[in-house]
Amino acid sequence: MTSLLTSVRNEVEALQAATAGADLIDLKEPRAGALGALPAPTVREVVGAVRARWPGHLLSATIGDLAPAEHAVMMLMANTIGECGVDYVKVGVAPGEHAREALRRLATLPWQVVPVFLADHGVDLKLVEEACGMGFPAVMADTAGKQAGSLFDCVDMATLAAMTRIARAGGVKVGLAGSLQLEHLPRLHALAPDFAGFRGALCDGGRAGHLDPAKVAALRAGLHPAAALEPQPA
Repeated sequence: MTSLLTSVRNEVEALQAATAGADLIDLKEPRAGALGALPAPTVREVVGAVRARWPGHLLSATIGDLAPAEHAVMMLMANTIGECGVDYVKVGVAPGEHAREALRRLATLPWQVVPVFLADHGVDLKLVEEACGMGFPAVMADTAGKQAGSLFDCVDMATLAAMTRIARAGGVKVGLAGSLQLEHLPRLHALAPDFAGFRGALCDGGRAGHLDPAKVAALRAGLHPAAALEPQPA
């Protein structure tokens, strides 16, 4: 079953998303880029608010959009976000000469780091395979540019299916994101990733708008209809 990862920017949205059935609350600032980071105090505040009501609810947070060679800043930001108490620290990994060094460094951190492969121009399956052997709990594919279509406009189904197989073979969870919409549910069902990330499809006014809990509930029902009738946390 594919879990619903819902990106939120503050405590209000986080509580709304959790109540509406989001399986994984993902903390980011969409106005600051694809993986825009929230201030650490905000991350800690949201983590505390969610855990106070749902102690076991999973939370992730992004570290911000960085240049590929900014390894020192990447490590600093990953540690800053990891110290806020989230379950997963999401870090963008751009293709190119700096990608393997980024993965090598991230693998040394004490946090549950999730490399997010920026797939605007495809996915390097060899790099995914290497990451799956480095001890990360999960890998993701996402897009950096949110105006040029969805992940499915950038990466073909065969490649995404291969990425999913590689992760599963390595005992690593796999997530897909990138301007995903309700219309993409059939393809997500076919690929069956462990989680799928949404923001714009859940908001009024696009990804920079306000989260709509009704859209969260509808998307969750679409991802796993059998659970649609289950009572949600009060």
